Amino acid sequence: MTYIPHSPKERDAMLATIGVKNLEDLFKDIPAKHRFPDLDLPPALTEMEAAAELAGYADANETTQSFVSFLGAGAYNHYIPAAIDHILRRGEFYTAYTPYQPEISQGTLQAIFEYQSMMTLLTGMEVSNASHYDGATAVAEAANMAYAQFRGKRTRMVISPTVNPQYRETLRTYTQGMGLTLAGDDTRANLDGGPETIEKLIDENTALVIVQYPDYFGRIYDYTRLADAVHAAGALFCVTANPTALAILKTPGEMGADIVVGEGQPLGIPLSFGGPYLGFFTTQKKYIHKMAGRLVGETVDNRGQRAFVLTLTAREQHIKRERATSNICSNQGLLALASAVYLSLLGQTGFRQVAELCYHKAHYAAEQISKLKGYHLCFDTPFFHEFSVCCPKPVAEINAHLLEHGILGGYDLGQDYPALKDHMLIAVTEMNTREEIDLLVEILEEVSHD
Repeated sequence: MTYIPHSPKERDAMLATIGVKNLEDLFKDIPAKHRFPDLDLPPALTEMEAAAELAGYADANETTQSFVSFLGAGAYNHYIPAAIDHILRRGEFYTAYTPYQPEISQGTLQAIFEYQSMMTLLTGMEVSNASHYDGATAVAEAANMAYAQFRGKRTRMVISPTVNPQYRETLRTYTQGMGLTLAGDDTRANLDGGPETIEKLIDENTALVIVQYPDYFGRIYDYTRLADAVHAAGALFCVTANPTALAILKTPGEMGADIVVGEGQPLGIPLSFGGPYLGFFTTQKKYIHKMAGRLVGETVDNRGQRAFVLTLTAREQHIKRERATSNICSNQGLLALASAVYLSLLGQTGFRQVAELCYHKAHYAAEQISKLKGYHLCFDTPFFHEFSVCCPKPVAEINAHLLEHGILGGYDLGQDYPALKDHMLIAVTEMNTREEIDLLVEILEEVSHD
């Protein structure tokens, strides 16, 4: 390995120190025939040839740019302003590591601070961390935080069956071996019930109650009464929310939430075949010492100038691993920046307009689909930009027909909920035109007649 800057004399000294005669002795445990195997590799390619080869592989991938998409279920096809990518690609941000040294990281630290400020405003909370890996891990970290808040004395976590199935699966993985009981995590539960069905599951051993807003089926509930019941039992209340919906809906903070988490992908982050995404996490200030993840605070330097630093770092694993609030380390800070840029570019008025477009277009689509013979909306509860439809044929069959016409149909709810066989979850965003919605309705009608 000639690129390692050690002289032969230095290498000999290191080998002598560890009692090895030569470099080959370091690998003597590997059978000789496997140390330098003869590999039947094709001839090397030039850079130009390699680029063409990789482009050919990439062409096999198809994105939402090639289709009309009505697929959601947690990841949504929103418009991303061009300026976001331009800012993210600046070297100061693109290659920046965790800003341990504030004196040389003020730009990155301020960007994170602005992200935190925007997320607290959006969710109605008091503090925000610098993000998690995705919405699912943010939910799991909320459970960890509640468990720590009660010092392990409360071991029951109540999670609504209408929370994203992937979030519930991640929560089960995180809580294995912790001695926790998950209540409500049953896809055979009564899915027609609202918050009152969750209220019945709360007892004196409950540490945390988790609901989704809007829920996995797109329904909007006011959780104020449920939050009161949770607090009456001495537990914490967590809401996992769609950030776009919060532009026009009552904030979880106004309903009494203690923790608000969610998937930040709708905030200027591309679908990217499933990631990387962004998990946002906000809470009340009194719980800040139990909150996981990076936290940037504002202060002044020795000249009285505004400055930003990583604060309360004793909570983190690079200070004292065994006492850390979480094992999260250098996560997708770049994606937190993307969300901050997205919200800054749109502003409050623009962001609200995006949410209103989603809302009105989705309701137009639902109205047209519900007129079709064989189709009807599963629930009469108010919804945001996603709704559930009962179909006359298997969803897989319908989606195959839609795909022939260049349309990505909705998610098959029967994959996760046996009781919802032949039910489709349709998502509509500002990207969907009236003509595209009309085409969807037209093809759905064709399928019902086949």
